[in-house]
Amino acid sequence: MADSKTATARAWQRMLSGRRLDLLDPSPLDVEISDIAHGLARVARWNGQTKGENAFSVAQHSLLVEAIFTVSNPTASADDRQMALLHDAPEFVIGDMISPFKAVVGGGYKTIEKRLEAAIHLRFGLAPHADRDLKARIKKADTICAFFEATELAGFTEAEARKLFGQPRGFARDTLMIAPLPAMQAQALFANRFEEIEAERRGAAATTRGAAPDTGTRR
Repeated sequence: MADSKTATARAWQRMLSGRRLDLLDPSPLDVEISDIAHGLARVARWNGQTKGENAFSVAQHSLLVEAIFTVSNPTASADDRQMALLHDAPEFVIGDMISPFKAVVGGGYKTIEKRLEAAIHLRFGLAPHADRDLKARIKKADTICAFFEATELAGFTEAEARKLFGQPRGFARDTLMIAPLPAMQAQALFANRFEEIEAERRGAAATTRGAAPDTGTRR
């Protein structure tokens, strides 16, 4: 039998929007993009071990991954690009745990992360999780981004980074917004990009609804 402290332990976090998000059983109704943008802009990649006056935030990383994904997948839908932008969105409440520590923690972290991902996606009318193909394409963009973050910001040599992330092709450092931004700027850019993609999604949905049904006849 669980003791009283365990039974009553708080599993929710209060957001600046006023929402209370249950980390163990997150509801899409308690997810707000303003909270996500705010949180991700204040979570540091690489445990903060990066060069520069500002931390390199998960919000800025997410913008880069979406930009790389979009260039690499020119026919990707707005839904796909929104999933790319939100690929690390659960970290607005659980933080950015570096890969070596994830391996030590094990499956519990991944379970919570997947529940949060589903709640976030459902909140914005996306599939709970990306399918295998889309997930692989987002991961490829993520890995390209990680190579440049590692070599430009985190002190890795190119040889070290190639062993961990491979050699990126088709992208150069000077084409990427890699210089760490202040939190407020990263937050605004993330929120703005989210709204741009949402506008495209709404336009695509309206076009689909307004399209005449195909009767199969041809003139």
